[in-house]
Amino acid sequence: QVQLVESGGGLVQPGGSLRLSCAASGFTFSTYMRWYRQGPGKERELVAAVSGDGASTNYADSVKGRFAISRDNPKNTVYLQMNSLKPEDTAVYYCNTRTRPTGSSIWTIPKDYWGQGTQVTVSA
Repeated sequence: QVQLVESGGGLVQPGGSLRLSCAASGFTFSTYMRWYRQGPGKERELVAAVSGDGASTNYADSVKGRFAISRDNPKNTVYLQMNSLKPEDTAVYYCNTRTRPTGSSIWTIPKDYWGQGTQVTVSA
């Protein structure tokens, strides 16, 4: 089945950096991959997205110039490099894709899959 497993979260001081990873399995790793986050008392928001070949990326205005999304297709892994972290970046970060499981019919409607999330806390 489709699995997305995030790692790399933790506690970091303002101005620091973290690199999140999302290991994917159970589907053809050629789909758009996205990172979302949900802060305390906030709705889940899209942070960054990367195309299947890694050539196209998009970012939320709040993270442009500080975060970088990338992917390693042979390793079925997507990354989120986060620099110059701010307290407002504190959130649970989720990996997401819309796909169908390997071996399913082409008539199977793709659906959204999510990882379990990884906590990022930015605090002095």
